[in-house]
This record gives sequence, structure tokens and C-alpha cells, in this order.
Amino acid sequence: MTKYIFVTGGVVSSLGKGIASASIGLLLKSRGLKVTLQKLDPYMNVDPGTMSPYQHGEVYVTEDGAETDLDLGHYERFTGLTMSKDNNVTAGKIYYSVITKERRGDYLGKTVQVVPHITDEIKSSITKLAKTGSPDVVIVEVGGTVGDIEGLPFLEAIRQLRLELGRGNSLNIHLTLVPYIKAAEELKTKPTQHSVGKLREIGLQPEILLCRTEKPLSEQVRQKIALFCNVEPEAVIQALDVRDVYEVPLMFSQQGLDGTIIRLLDLPPGREDLNGWRSQVVERALHPAKTVRIAVVGKYIQLQDAYKSIDEALRHGGLANNAKVEVKKVDAEQVSKDGPEAQLGDVQGVLIPGGFGHRGIEGKLEAIRYAREKKIPFLGICLGMQCAVIEFARNVLGLAGANSTEFDAKTPAPVISLLEEQQRVTHLGGTMRLGASVYRLVPGTKAHEAYQLPEAAERHRHRYEFNNTYREAFEKKGMVFSGIYPQDDLVEVVELAGHPWFVAGQFHPEFKSRPLEPHPLFRGFVKAALQRE
Repeated sequence: MTKYIFVTGGVVSSLGKGIASASIGLLLKSRGLKVTLQKLDPYMNVDPGTMSPYQHGEVYVTEDGAETDLDLGHYERFTGLTMSKDNNVTAGKIYYSVITKERRGDYLGKTVQVVPHITDEIKSSITKLAKTGSPDVVIVEVGGTVGDIEGLPFLEAIRQLRLELGRGNSLNIHLTLVPYIKAAEELKTKPTQHSVGKLREIGLQPEILLCRTEKPLSEQVRQKIALFCNVEPEAVIQALDVRDVYEVPLMFSQQGLDGTIIRLLDLPPGREDLNGWRSQVVERALHPAKTVRIAVVGKYIQLQDAYKSIDEALRHGGLANNAKVEVKKVDAEQVSKDGPEAQLGDVQGVLIPGGFGHRGIEGKLEAIRYAREKKIPFLGICLGMQCAVIEFARNVLGLAGANSTEFDAKTPAPVISLLEEQQRVTHLGGTMRLGASVYRLVPGTKAHEAYQLPEAAERHRHRYEFNNTYREAFEKKGMVFSGIYPQDDLVEVVELAGHPWFVAGQFHPEFKSRPLEPHPLFRGFVKAALQRE
């Protein structure tokens, strides 16, 4: 029978439920258990695809084309598993499904209510994972903080589901905060007590507490938390701040978290094997042999989570080269104001990430021209590839006013244009080219050298493509089309002949990079940056 772990959070947001859930997934997987994870998001958007990064952070795209919460990126990176559309459930998706059924007449004669109709739909979405993949454990993270109004239907559904599953088949791990009051020189347990009290009012009793703290918990503090929160003392786990986020699973393992979970859920123990994670990820992250500085030129650089997967993929590229990657976040608009030399003169690599909208485009074009002319290793992702094409068209082909029709519908040289099937789209949500598709790599190119494969599958999230009308003109001037989607003859990768490393892809390679399996393009990009003096 599949067991369930429900991860909730209290006191404040941003304590790291996603990292905690992913770390638990890694620990159980390292013991030979089959695991999957799910994120429940209480917001009313059907998915985060139409939300601004300032509101939500990065939108993570799964293999099957779902636009999801960025925590699914943590799940995939830590566990190496592949998530799908079923691994992220939003309140919007739940209500949309229930209302659709109501309009269809499925509830004919009944009053549709939060309980039982909404809660039943939530329970069905949770148990669906057990039916499709037969995992030993499903780890379900509940977004938001206990006490949030919008989260109540999810917590009520979990309360019901725990009763239905029966004793020993589920547990609640509650992530909370034990703040250190500097003036009193004390750790305070009262916020944790109140948070657990709020959960118990709802009908949920946590079996394990993960206590975020900047100071180690004394035995006295642990005993106090255990007593007032009605948990075993060994189930009070301190979640100290660590030097590197990839240390978190090791920290939990040292305190026996996975052993406690296995005991409470009566799971087969297995022998834990974290040697690869310890040696190839944590040790390399903490003790790199070299350092390289790479600029990420974007327009959401003020927000920490806007380019989360890119930041992590760069780190993975560093791990593959036994190097630390220092990411310099550069505001594209600042490049336009100060000039590229002022912002990029001290870096060994330049990356232009994906995005939408015209703001910052001219700064990105200047950064690309600087990287092209100064022979600085360059990696373009999605919009970054489109910008590389526009810059080349203007400054090498001499096509004045060359642009994407996204930014200028009347451009005289539409080198980037709307996909044919996108021209009839009226709704924005979930209608882009999304998810993985296989493209062919051209032998003898940088991209082919990086992958060492004849073809690769990458995840997409865009509406615009390279305009094939201009392909011959680009090739004559030295642009190489090194990756092609054969089904529609779409350009997937461009690179420049005679440049140390100038590669740009229409897809998002960062979504498939893992600490133990760095993405080939990020590995090659960081390697090229390290070779630049």
C-alpha cells in the first residue's frame, strides 16, 4: 500500500518546504524506495503560466508540457525523478474541474459545496499519483502557511484522507520557525507551539517537526517543543542554515529523519546510500578547485527565484568542471544605460535567459554583441536565442530594424516570427509550445560536441521561432544551425563559427539539469568560460 507524507508549513512563508520535501524524497529514494512528490498550491490560477515572475518566481515546465510551481524543479533536481502535470495541483485547477462537472450535470440535483465536492476533488488528485505509478511513498507539499484562508480546503482534504488511509499509512511533517531573539539571547519556541496548535484546531497532528533555526537547538529546547507539541523528542529535527542547499539531505540524515519516517510508516528500511551525493555534489560544491564569473543578463534580476533553474544549472555546470560559478545578475536596462563594458567587463561568460515582452531587449542585444565581438563564451536560452538572431541580423547581415514580430509587428526584417499554429490562439494560458520535443544535432558543431548524441529531447515554452526565410542569408555570414526539429524544420540551436563558445537554444535546458547529471550545454558553457583568461 502506498504511504503518504504531508508536508505543511507554519509561522512564516519561505522557510523552505520545497527543499525539505525534495530532501526527504532523496533520503527515501537512497534507501531503495520508489518515491514521487506533489505540490498543492492554494492560489486560484489554474497554473502559474500567466503570472509575473515578480508574483510567483520562475515557472517550471515539465516533460509533458505543464507549467508548474518552481518547487517541482527542486523535486527533480534532488531526486532525479521526472515530474508531470499531475505533480502540481492548484486551487484553480480543482475549482475549474468541479465547476466543469457541475455545468455538465454530474452533480445533478445536488448543492455543490467545498465539503465534500472540493475536498473530494483534492483527495482524488492526491491519490491519483498512487494509482498511476504505484510508488511506495507520495510526498505531498502544501503551499502557503497554516492559517491561510485559501489553504483550508486542502488541509481539510488531508484530514479526511488521513482518516481514510488509517493509522500508520500517512504522517504529517510540519516545517516551522524557532526564532533567535538576539536581545534576550534565546531561542523562542512559542511560534512553533502556536503553529502546531493551529494545525490541531483543523484536526491535524504532526508526527515530525522540522524546526528552521539559525542556532542549534539544545536538548532542553527540543524536549520543550516535543512536550508542548505532542511529538516524540527524536521527531524534533533542527533545520539549521547550511553553507550549501545541497547539504540539507545530509543534515537531515545525520539526525535520523529518514529512519524516523521509515519507523512511523512501517516501511522496509533498506541501506542508505548517499555516497554519490556527498562526494560528487556536496564536496565539490564546498571545495571547488576554481572559480569563474558568469553574467546573467535579464530583467527580473531583483527577484531571487525568477531564474532559479538557471542559477542551479550553472552550479551544476560548475560541479562538472570542479569549479564554483559566481553568478553576476545584470539588469538588461542597465546595460543600455552604462554600456556593456561597464557591466560585463569583469565576467568570463554571458548568459541571456528566457522571458517575454520588449522591456530590456535592447540591453540584451548590446550584451550579445559585446560577447560576440569580444569572443566571450555565450549561452542564449529561448528569448536569449531569439535575441542572438536579432543582433546578428542587425549588426552582421546589416538588416536595419530587424526584430521579432513580438516586439515590432511591422519590422521590415521579421527574423523571429509567430509560429503558424499560434496565430489562431486567443487564450494565453497553456497555449504556447510547451514540453519536450526531440531535435536533431548536426555533427561537427559545438552543440553536438556537448551532447555527444545524434539527437536530444528538450523542454520548450515559447510562441515565436526563427523565420526560415532568412536561414540561407545567416549561413552565408557564419551562423551555424546546429539543431533542427525535423518534423516542422524548426531551428532549435544556433551557434557561430570561429567563436570559442557561442551557442543558443530555443528551448530551456536548465529544466533538465541535475547535480549528478549536469546538462551538456551548461557543462560545455562553464568549461569554455573557465578557459577564458
